[in-house]
Formats: sequence, C-alpha cells, structure tokens
Amino acid sequence: MYSKKKQKIGILLGCLFAAVSLFSQSASGQSASAEESWPNRPISMIIPFPPGGVATVVGRPIADGMAKNLEKPIIMENKPGAGGGIGNAFVAKAKPDGYNVLFAMSSVSTIPETDKIAGKTASYSTNQLRPIGRITSDPLVIVVKNDAPWKTMTEFVADAKKYPGKYNFSSSGNYGTMQLPMEMLKTNQNIFVVHIPYGGAGPAVLAVLSGEVDIVASGPSTVVQNVKAGKLRALAHTGTGRMAALPDVPSLKELGIPVEYNQWTGIFVPKSTPEPIVKKYRDALRVAVNDNSIRSTIGNAGSPIDYLDEPEFQIFWDKDIAKMNEVVRKIGKLD
Repeated sequence: MYSKKKQKIGILLGCLFAAVSLFSQSASGQSASAEESWPNRPISMIIPFPPGGVATVVGRPIADGMAKNLEKPIIMENKPGAGGGIGNAFVAKAKPDGYNVLFAMSSVSTIPETDKIAGKTASYSTNQLRPIGRITSDPLVIVVKNDAPWKTMTEFVADAKKYPGKYNFSSSGNYGTMQLPMEMLKTNQNIFVVHIPYGGAGPAVLAVLSGEVDIVASGPSTVVQNVKAGKLRALAHTGTGRMAALPDVPSLKELGIPVEYNQWTGIFVPKSTPEPIVKKYRDALRVAVNDNSIRSTIGNAGSPIDYLDEPEFQIFWDKDIAKMNEVVRKIGKLD
C-alpha cells in the first residue's frame, strides 16, 4: 500500500516538473523570439532637455540614421527638467525592452551626486544605465553678445574681479554641463559671477542673445552659427588647441587659465536591456556615426563626431563620473 502511494506521488511530481520545464522553455522561447523580432514598433528617444539645444542638433540626425538601420521610426521625446534628471531617470527606470533609449549629455554623470548634495533622494543611479556609445565630445565656447564691452576673455576676467557680482552667466540648469566649466573658471580666477539657470541650452543662449544675461559657456553646435553671423562674440573655449569650427578662438589654457572641460553626448539604455537588443543598438549607432551625410550635418554645426563604442565608452564614463563628481562636491549645495 505504502509503495503504491509512493509511486503515485513520484508520478505526480514527475508530471509537475515536466510542466514547469515546458513552461520555462516556452517562456524562454517567447523571450528569445521577442528579442529577435525587436523592434516591431516605434522607439522613443528621450531627450532630457527642451528643444533647441545640443541634444536636438546632434540627436535628430543620429535618431534618423539609427531608425533607417533599425527599420522602425525613432521618435524624439523631450522630457526636460531638473537639469536633465527627469529624462535620465525616466529611461533608467524604464522597462528594459529596448523601446526607450536615452540621448544623454555629460550631466548624466553628476546628477545623482548633485541630488545627494541638495539633500534629496537621487532620482536615479548611474549603474541603472548601460552605455551604447559616445557620439560627440566638445569643449564649450564662452560667448558674449556682439555689442558687449569685452573683446577678450582677459578683459572679462579683469572686469569681473573689479566688480564682484555685477555680471551673470546662464546655463542649462544647476550643476549642468554649462555651469560646471564656469564654476571651474570662477574658482581658478577668484571671481564672482552670478549663476542664472535656465531650462536648457537653447533658452540659456537666447538669454545672452537678448541681453538678459552677460555671458554663457555652451556647446559649439548651439553658438557657432551665431558667432559666424556676428550675433555673438567668442572669448575662449574650454578645450585644448584650436577648434576647427572657430580657429581664431583661443582655449582658456592657451590664455594661462588651467581650466579644461568637454561636454559629450551619448546613447544609453536601461541596465538590464537584453544583449541582442544592445547589439542591435550598437550596430545601428555605429552605422549612423559613420554616415557621411550625418557626420557632415553634425560637423557643420560645430560638433564633429568623436565616437566611442560601448566598451571604450564605459571606461571613459567611469572616469568622467569620478572626475566631475569631485567638481560638483567642490561647488557644494546651491541655494
């Protein structure tokens, strides 16, 4: 009797294990099939800033190029706010199915740290994101309105030292890529220039063009055309050597000011995005950045392609996080 019961239990357990195994294989098969068929609907490229800045100038041709390769539309979706934090957090916490991709700028490295400095819970952590590739890496160009009294960076610094707090600078937001190099300049030259944060690079540059603000440090793609048109005057840039788009503009280091800063752009997805989807993204981005038409469009805007694929980009990003978080800790809490 006992033996028959034991036999029945064994048969039932065997059936149960078989059912679980079949379910597991079916689920695994469906998952693999979904990854292989990805994408089967439009993709959202999240831009964490308002329209009109570097993200728009660089992001749009890249999105179009990647969409051509992936054979599905990539819709640019602006989610501005918190210096880029809202859009970054949206993708960091999104379902890792490949349908939300982040077009980020270098502030993605520092926002979690600045949240902590401000006494807030970090909106996301950098380890929630996986880099796909870096697209551009540019120095910022420090510009003033064409009728401003300063013809050189040296003149502006001297005036700022003479009148602490009289002048102001705009940026894309607190601790963003447009504030950090100006704070580095202020610290190095012992000057006090008032920070006026805006909602993105576009509005920050417009504030200088309209005369609301005295000076701004912005990516080449947002100011080069206005410099060439005579609406803005470039005093210096934050890179090394001379820029191809503005060969007459000296670097801060060339002027004896040891401040160097590059603003970069890159593509990210949620950390646990399946490997087959990540590979398709990497392939699509690689094709886009090597497309002559796209390279020309972005290069003519003043931001030449400076591509890094995922492995190299991850190494670069790790170093950038460490370096720039040290800068924001020196700035400290902003009122």
